[in-house]
Amino acid sequence: MTTTGVIARSTLFALAVIVITPPCAMLALLVSPLPALMRYRIVTSWSRTVIALARVICRIHYRVEGNAAPHGGPYIVLANHQSAWETLAFQAIFPPQVLVVKRGLLWIPFFGWGLATLSPITIKRGARTQSLRRLAEQGKDRLKRGFWVVIFPEGTRVRDGTRVKFQSGGAWLACRSDIPVIPVAHNAGSVWPRNSFLKYPGTVTVSIGTPTACAGRSADALNREVQIWIEAQMQRMGSARLGS
Repeated sequence: MTTTGVIARSTLFALAVIVITPPCAMLALLVSPLPALMRYRIVTSWSRTVIALARVICRIHYRVEGNAAPHGGPYIVLANHQSAWETLAFQAIFPPQVLVVKRGLLWIPFFGWGLATLSPITIKRGARTQSLRRLAEQGKDRLKRGFWVVIFPEGTRVRDGTRVKFQSGGAWLACRSDIPVIPVAHNAGSVWPRNSFLKYPGTVTVSIGTPTACAGRSADALNREVQIWIEAQMQRMGSARLGS
């Protein structure tokens, strides 16, 4: 696709998202009194719609390798973080889940309001001790209620091709709650780049590993094992961009 085509499709996509977001946010507030799982399915229709728009307008497709819904859940998903794509697509790929997010995201008009109705685990940037305490308390509560917990150990979106050390909070929660982790790798950053307006055509690969229990492992050891697996998968799958 030419640069002009990418710009045109990205612009149309952005306009479409702007149009659907306010009414979806209002709907999210209206259904907030409903039971959690019913509310989740209604509110996350926004995410599934955005992913559908990305497929139709920007030609961003995806394929899944592995089992997105293994028996015996809930689980803690530890995944690499390259763009906004995975935070939306995971809601379509995995069972009902909560994200671990920075508290400031809830203040974003419309988007943040909808996110708040999904009972995310909120942490404060720079307050490590307080964040771990909230992660333990809220994480155990959400898992007990049957929700999966999705954590991005890199802590922030990382540019495609860049490697950073994984933070151990997700593995620590797994060991504290005795819940298996599922490592997940993807290459969405090559078609939906970090902090970029432009969206490129291609097919994202989402590779889902097998559940890994904490028995016999420390949080640090589990975290290293997950990072090694994810990085190996990312190297194997390469770029998702069409023609790369």
